[in-house]
Amino acid sequence: MGEALLSQKLVGDRLELTASGSWTAPHAGELETEIDRLTGSPSGETPSRATDVSIDMAGVRELDTFGAWLLERLTRQWTASGREAVVVGLPQHSADLVEEMHGVNRETPPKPERGNPIVSFLAVIGRGSTGFARSFYTFAHMLGEVGMAAGRVLWRPSEYRLTSTVHQFDRVALQAVPIIVLITFLIGGIIAQQGIFHFRRFGAELYSVDLVGILVLREIGVLIVAIMVAGRSGSSYTAELGSMKMREEIDALRTMGFDPIEVLVLPRILVLVVALPALTFIGSLAALYGGGLVAWLYGGMSPDIYMARLTDAISLTHFQVGMIKAPFMGLVIGLVACAEGLRVKGSAESLGIQTTKSVVESIFLVIVLDGLFAIFFASIGM
Repeated sequence: MGEALLSQKLVGDRLELTASGSWTAPHAGELETEIDRLTGSPSGETPSRATDVSIDMAGVRELDTFGAWLLERLTRQWTASGREAVVVGLPQHSADLVEEMHGVNRETPPKPERGNPIVSFLAVIGRGSTGFARSFYTFAHMLGEVGMAAGRVLWRPSEYRLTSTVHQFDRVALQAVPIIVLITFLIGGIIAQQGIFHFRRFGAELYSVDLVGILVLREIGVLIVAIMVAGRSGSSYTAELGSMKMREEIDALRTMGFDPIEVLVLPRILVLVVALPALTFIGSLAALYGGGLVAWLYGGMSPDIYMARLTDAISLTHFQVGMIKAPFMGLVIGLVACAEGLRVKGSAESLGIQTTKSVVESIFLVIVLDGLFAIFFASIGM
């Protein structure tokens, strides 16, 4: 018979238990019922006079991990109640499994100690500084590798993967035009509306055109486009390279004699360096158009007046400032995205963490770079 049995007999102060049958997972219900009965659950009564227990396992034909754990559970419950429990007759081939179960869940988790808050604060600062230094090293290392790969491509232009570059340009630039135009159009309209609303109390609605033109061309146009590209294309780069790293495709490229930086990273970064100025130009035009539409519908300013004032307010210098920033921001986004993608480990959690870090670091560095450029251009009078 394949059923699992556990019989009992009280001899003086000793309770003798005899196990038989198959102590395996398919007989879990029977074993649970028997053990609950013997340990004093509501389903049965345990002899109260027994001071020690012996469990004879000689009649057990099959024993798996489930059965071994139930045996360990039974002995632990008897021991916890102050009785001595002894297992006898255990076959040699099952002894190792029972011994393994004997050490499971023995250690109690240590209680967290409340340390010095100042030390904890300094530890947090230290870990943050270490992480920042590691990220900076990764960024600089990726910049060096990309520079070396670009030098090799300039030395052997025929080996450059133009097809990959065209494909990435279609994804990063052409397919991004609709959303870039929509967002920058709305941003330009919002800036114009707020300018007209606040300048109106001084009777200076016309200066809202200066606000829109200068702010869009110098700062907001390139910054909004860079942030959107970081969230859209930068995260895509990190996820793509991270997935390839997880599936060991990058290792396969190295095995075949290809340089992953030259094959995968360089085309993506070059596309961002070229695409971001183009998207910035298109986004700035959309923002200026949005500002003009709001000035006409909300501020009662005719398009001719708007265009005349815009021509007087802006100059080629304002346009140059925004265009000069764009390729550097594209370079930063590409370097961070590709570096974080190549740092992905072998789990989906790692992929999610590195993708998040890629977007956050890209946006942070883009804003920092914009501030540095603002200081630089102000110092040279642009």
